[in-house]
Amino acid sequence: MNQVGNLLLLPGDGIGPEVMGEVQRVVGWFRDRQGLGFECETDLVGGSAYDAHGTPLADSTLALAKAADAVVFGAVGGPAYDQLEFRLKPEQGLLKLRKELELFANLRPAMVFPALAEASSLKKELVEGLDILILRELTGGVYFGEPRGIEELPDGTRRAVDTQVYTTAEIRRIASVGFELSRKRQGRVTSVEKANVMHTGVLWRQEVTKLHQEQFPDVKLEHMYADNCAMQLVRRPKQFDVIVTDNLFGDLLSDAAAMLTGSLGMLPSASLGAPDQAGRRKALYEPVHGSAPDIAGQGKANPLAMLLSFAMMLRYSFDLGAEADRVEKAIGAVLDKGYRTADIMQPGMREISTTAMGQAVLDELDASLG
Repeated sequence: MNQVGNLLLLPGDGIGPEVMGEVQRVVGWFRDRQGLGFECETDLVGGSAYDAHGTPLADSTLALAKAADAVVFGAVGGPAYDQLEFRLKPEQGLLKLRKELELFANLRPAMVFPALAEASSLKKELVEGLDILILRELTGGVYFGEPRGIEELPDGTRRAVDTQVYTTAEIRRIASVGFELSRKRQGRVTSVEKANVMHTGVLWRQEVTKLHQEQFPDVKLEHMYADNCAMQLVRRPKQFDVIVTDNLFGDLLSDAAAMLTGSLGMLPSASLGAPDQAGRRKALYEPVHGSAPDIAGQGKANPLAMLLSFAMMLRYSFDLGAEADRVEKAIGAVLDKGYRTADIMQPGMREISTTAMGQAVLDELDASLG
């Protein structure tokens, strides 16, 4: 048995535990059929952590995350927690993980499987063969800038403040990841900001341009305003390869790109930190979809985004590219055979449950061994 690494599994709330269960089955498949062992520990985050500990992320859980080679995250939140004060909301557990692990680079691929091209909200010819990567800066910008908050004014009204702030170092490190990833893809980077109206956009464009000239002249660089990028994503999405942008615009653009693929249930993501002396990065992998409390416990959840996130983990945290390809090809084969969960159901296809979809992927993994 080849012990590959230590994983912290954080299923979270809603459908999180259901889709995480399918990851655990795939972990078992790699152990039993490929001799690749992952030491897994499971803990609480989000609403489930609040119920148990009165906080969305316990200190003990954070310590486990810092010690793990990778964190695999489900989803958090639900109506039961809507009235909690801001610092106790389930989503704060995820934000704290990102901040404490210094996960500054969020990778959001938008890839259309051939069998799902018809499921996109755009015309088939616009999305067929789509394979783009949105790289979002994750630990800076308006979500973390100070000052921030809501204050009472003397006239009885209130004022809210959120501060957009970026430094040279923050911009260069996210842009560097984008350029490096593009070298393994099509060699094209689109840097997205609002330099026409925002000082942070001006600095962003200047620093990305300077870094490109200094270290990555072999990569084609294009600059684009964020509003135009949003329009181009729905006009001609295949013009992009790697999009590099800030925290706010990345949040918006990656969700827009999500619908090009037909379903949030099909989109994985990775959040990476800086490499340590051994070249390893802290990393967290999660599906893009939310906790979907309305279907929790009903066997309707789509586990494929969670499994694709696991494939990203194999590739980026453990350099197991062939194994990641195996998982992705198994998912493609399942879709080609017409199996669908409710969120991606199409006429003439066969609707199956969460566990049945997981089993179909396992069957294709078995078939891939010949």
